[in-house]
This record gives sequence, C-alpha cells and structure tokens, in this order.
Amino acid sequence: MRRRVSLVLSVALLLAGAGGVASWRWWHHRAPYGPEALDAQATLQLVDQATADAALRPSNAEQADAGDQIFLGRVTWSRPSDPQKGGSLRIIVLDKRSHLPPGFIAATSALPDAVSTGSDGALDLAEQRYAWLRGAGTREVNEQSWSSGSAIYVDSVDASPVTFQFVLRSARPGTPPEQMVATGPAEVEDLLVALISVGPDGQVYWAQRLLN
Repeated sequence: MRRRVSLVLSVALLLAGAGGVASWRWWHHRAPYGPEALDAQATLQLVDQATADAALRPSNAEQADAGDQIFLGRVTWSRPSDPQKGGSLRIIVLDKRSHLPPGFIAATSALPDAVSTGSDGALDLAEQRYAWLRGAGTREVNEQSWSSGSAIYVDSVDASPVTFQFVLRSARPGTPPEQMVATGPAEVEDLLVALISVGPDGQVYWAQRLLN
C-alpha cells in the first residue's frame, strides 16, 4: 500500500512539473502586445548620395560608387501603452528574388544610440517560423553557419522613426556562397521590409511584413 501511494505521488509531481513547464513556456512566448499596437509603416525609395547623406546625419551613410543603387528607407510606429522592459525590435530588408539581405545598412533614429546593425539569433528564429522571411538568418555552407548580411537592431520602442540606407552593387562573378548579399540592379518592389518583435531572452513574438 505504501509503495502504491509513493507511485501515485510521483506521478502527480511529474504531471505538476510538466504543467508548470508548459505554463512557463506559454507565458515566456506570449507577446506583450501585437503588431496592431504599433501600427508600423515603412517606406523605401531610390535616392542620390546627397539625399542619403542628409537623411542619415549625424550618422554616416554608406558611400556608393558609379553604377551602384542607393536605397533610403524609414520605419515608423506608435509607442505601445505598456512597453515591455527589455524587449526589442529588428528591421530586416530582404531581396525577394535572391532571399538575401543587404551586406551593410546604415541607420539612425529619434534615439541614435538605440539602433545598431548586424545579425543575431532572433533572425534565425523568425526565419524558421515565417516562410516569407527565408534568408533573414544564417545559412549553412559546407556544414558551417554564415551570415554576410545586415539587419537593424532597435532596443527601444521610443526610437521611432528609424531611418536607414543601403547600397546595392552589381553582382561579382565567383563570389563564394557564404559571402553573397543582395545585389543590384533592383526595383523598390523587389525588396521586402519587415519588423520583428523580440523578447528580453531573444524569443521571437511575431514578425510583420511592412512593405512588399
């Protein structure tokens, strides 16, 4: 009888523990607000170097060479009523033809210190969840992970608007797969702009396609 009681208690504790883990995972991945709370909008246009330089000040715009294309974009959103502490956003640009991001993005915002560029694991998670974000994260080449593109990291919801600029250059024959990035010539309609909501621990809450 004592052995049976112990077995019942063990099963009960196991079920309670499993339920606790499930509850924690649900809470951990529950978005504090949805994309409708931000009402984010994006614009993208082809510009000349002088326009890009003026838009990025006091930051530095990427310099284009003859024959290159300069794209200038902006993402704006409304501040949520109850922003999450430690939450952040990613802004990603993808060439829908090649599923590749630009090699470098220059960015500034209402809070210049709140934006930076690069790549992180949140892009991999978003790509796994959303098929239309294929190419946003790292890619496997010869059994190694590579990331040659760039996205925008925004660590404050008060940073709107974010202004960004990138240059598309002609493809270079013989470029190794691990170094490939978006190339020109391209039309604005070829380029997707998305916003990704990320939690304090790098969990991806949602991604929203803002343009194209």
